[in-house]
Amino acid sequence: MAQSGRVVSRAVVRRNYAILPPEGVATSVLPEWRDTLARVLTAPAMGAKFVEYLLEIAPGGGTQQSLREDVQMFLFVLDGQAELDLNGKSHRLGPGGFAYGRPGTRFTLRASSPLRLLWLKKVYVPFGTGRPADLVGDEAKVPGETYMGIDGLLLKTLLPADLAFDMAMNIFTFPPGYSLPMIETHVMEHGLYFLQGQGLYYLGETWSDVKAGDFIWMGPYVPQSFYATSTTPSRYLYYKDVNRDVEL
Repeated sequence: MAQSGRVVSRAVVRRNYAILPPEGVATSVLPEWRDTLARVLTAPAMGAKFVEYLLEIAPGGGTQQSLREDVQMFLFVLDGQAELDLNGKSHRLGPGGFAYGRPGTRFTLRASSPLRLLWLKKVYVPFGTGRPADLVGDEAKVPGETYMGIDGLLLKTLLPADLAFDMAMNIFTFPPGYSLPMIETHVMEHGLYFLQGQGLYYLGETWSDVKAGDFIWMGPYVPQSFYATSTTPSRYLYYKDVNRDVEL
């Protein structure tokens, strides 16, 4: 049946930020992933200094690969079950399971059921002699900390606050009607995936509707804030670059 009428989209792409609803992100194939549909959520082509994918993997599908010696990674399971071998150690990951792989990681991942996960890669910026270690966990077991003294507004930090790490992965939870207490403007960039709920996100000079499944990239110095509008808590997972001086 032919398409009739004008199509619309909630997607917004600007020089230093983007909002991508899932229905508009095309699927592609990654050569080292078997039985996998990939959606590239952000990449250097957009202006980001990292790449983040949404992967849908059929049972038995997955990958076996080695990252470049200066590239690190982070995995977060949205749905399904995965078997992960990370630098010679075996793990099982379910929904909310996550894994950080140090620069030069060797890993094998196999879906033991239909699997959806986020996969982030970033060039590691060294500092001193310390190097980050692999880390595997479950976000359900990570305690949330009250953010800026606001009861109910919770922040989970999935990676250690350690100078060996040049990146952070956090989960924010907002009860209905809660918001960030300010409009932030900072040098760090973000990759943000909405796990649950909906709300209004302020980017640049505009409040935009966002909901579960949406992805946002925010470059440096983009004014930003969030207000939760759903009747259930709103949650999002976000990346930011940390612990390093500004490159000149």
